[in-house]
Amino acid sequence: MTHPYFLKSRHPRVLAHRGLPTAPGEDSPSNAVLPGAVWENTAAAFAAAHAAGAEYIETDCRVTADGDVVLFHDETLTRLLSDDRTVGEVGTRELAGLLAPHGGLLTVGEMLEMFPETRFNIDVKTDAATTPLGRIIAPHAHRVLLTSFSDARRRRTVDAVLAAGAAMRPATSAGRSSMMRVRLLSALRLPCARALRDIDALQIPERYGPVRVLTPSLLRAAHRHGVEVHVWTVNASDDMRRLIALGVDGVVTDRADTALHTLF
Repeated sequence: MTHPYFLKSRHPRVLAHRGLPTAPGEDSPSNAVLPGAVWENTAAAFAAAHAAGAEYIETDCRVTADGDVVLFHDETLTRLLSDDRTVGEVGTRELAGLLAPHGGLLTVGEMLEMFPETRFNIDVKTDAATTPLGRIIAPHAHRVLLTSFSDARRRRTVDAVLAAGAAMRPATSAGRSSMMRVRLLSALRLPCARALRDIDALQIPERYGPVRVLTPSLLRAAHRHGVEVHVWTVNASDDMRRLIALGVDGVVTDRADTALHTLF
């Protein structure tokens, strides 16, 4: 059965990667940020994605020293703020002050309240977030997809959401080990049902180092079990068109505005 996360929305999916920031991302050759630039995972970046027409926003969460679950990708503040402290060492109020000139800090709860119609793809970056996320997400499980590179962390977060009284489980995307298991099993033409149990999407890179992750056999296996395939991070229009032509269900992109113009 298709999860409500995917119902009544456009296909292929366009997932705005950390919103629609104007500052260089982690893959940029320079992490220098221009004054006034909007940073990733901020209120302004999410507002820009929403204004561009994005129905889905991909984001990341960590826990501050005060125990608040906030939107932040990196373990430390080094890349964005030239500060080597971890997010967990910084209080929420201080972090909000540091991000105020660059788009504004959001907690997960604030994000869900500020954008009540948006569907969120939340990458759980730390074990400390699993239990508090359950309470926050429970009323919004129909419009949240949870993912993590760690399958165990993803499962613990889903369990926390259900334990908090959610009417349904949130949608989920496979972690790294499950992703590679499906890649191997599909290549060998072996059953993938167990590896894809309770998985709604495979969110994958086209390649992982020398390994091609996206293959026709993986696509067939996923679709046979009702699982969508989303590829990250895709920023060129030609690549977006090529991947959708191959049968991919969505792209995670730094340029949601470009993707929406290209695909619709």
